[in-house]
Amino acid sequence: MFCPFAAGYFLSYFFRNVNAIISKDLAQEFALTPADLGFLTSMYLAAFAAFQLPLGVLLDRYGPRRVVAALLCLAAVGAALFALGRDLAMLSFGRALIGLGVSAGLMGAIKAFSLWFPLERLATLNGLYLAVGGLGALSATAPAEALVGTLGWRGMFWILACLAALVALVVYFVVPEKPLPGEGQTIAAQLRGFGRVFGTAAFWRVALPMVVGQAIYLALQGLWLGPWLADVAGRARHEVANDLLITALGYIAGSVCFGVASDRLAHFGISRLTVYKLGLFTSLAMLTLLAAGIHSELELILALYAFTGISASLAYALLTPLFPPEMTGRVSTAANMLIFGVSFAMQWGVGAVLKLHPVVDGRYAGAGYATAFATLAAVQLAALAWLLPMRTAVVRAPSPN
Repeated sequence: MFCPFAAGYFLSYFFRNVNAIISKDLAQEFALTPADLGFLTSMYLAAFAAFQLPLGVLLDRYGPRRVVAALLCLAAVGAALFALGRDLAMLSFGRALIGLGVSAGLMGAIKAFSLWFPLERLATLNGLYLAVGGLGALSATAPAEALVGTLGWRGMFWILACLAALVALVVYFVVPEKPLPGEGQTIAAQLRGFGRVFGTAAFWRVALPMVVGQAIYLALQGLWLGPWLADVAGRARHEVANDLLITALGYIAGSVCFGVASDRLAHFGISRLTVYKLGLFTSLAMLTLLAAGIHSELELILALYAFTGISASLAYALLTPLFPPEMTGRVSTAANMLIFGVSFAMQWGVGAVLKLHPVVDGRYAGAGYATAFATLAAVQLAALAWLLPMRTAVVRAPSPN
């Protein structure tokens, strides 16, 4: 069960982050402005976010195996269209189909884990699973740069299309089935469940810092960190790929460490909520250093930013007990919709801010990056300020009658 879903999640992260490597190629070949580039890349996030609520209903109604396999077929089509792209519109449509196709990569697994494993193991399982996504992000750095150098970005996307189709077949024919809790609910009843999720104050208090923290990370690692390293830090192309590789390694290490450590520390009276807060505040400190344009010990800052930023994923283990088992898919996808919707706005917004400043010799202005990154840090601080006073552990709510 774990490995087939993990293969799809690996591809999801590769697709999500690879534009940071090929951004300059796309901008040159299609004469894209920073805002165009931000829009194109964020179409993945927009489609991903737009499908999260329907996805939650589908996962709770039909189970993760069928839903994930069907969607990965769409990702294969999107990758093929991107490889064939001749203008911004076609590229954007292909990118959106990719986002739609991998939109169940994490949520499908979380639904499956909630069916097969006890709650006290979810943080560890989620952490290990997220580490696989980190491997996908890692592969979208220096390895992707090498692949693009050999095959070109179009050739790379043809390979990705074939891999997405192959993983879809593996998920459909290998993943086991298990009876779903809440079977027999009407569509209307399932949709009303979202009202219950969004109407729960604790959901917002726990989820909002995750939403903002992960949205910022996705916007930067998925696109703008690469150009920032080139334009502000003065890194050459291969150095950019190596720095992004370091960030991906930090993400992988954090995925494993925070998931396992939070479950272990809970046995010693240190709550997952405390670990969640500590990780996010450390991540914010690193983001603030990047916004200030700090170049010394840059690799360490990037590694710590990614390592601690993934602590946001602990929110899934904190949110799951808030609601009955038959709502797991909807709870997770509600949070994910917010993450990718906000990330879409942030990724596009950074490009819009950069467009307000002059472009010199293909480089975006350092002042534009500073303004954009500082704004992102201020938003994350506001979300964390609401979470900080929270002390009460959450418990599972009863199923509705």
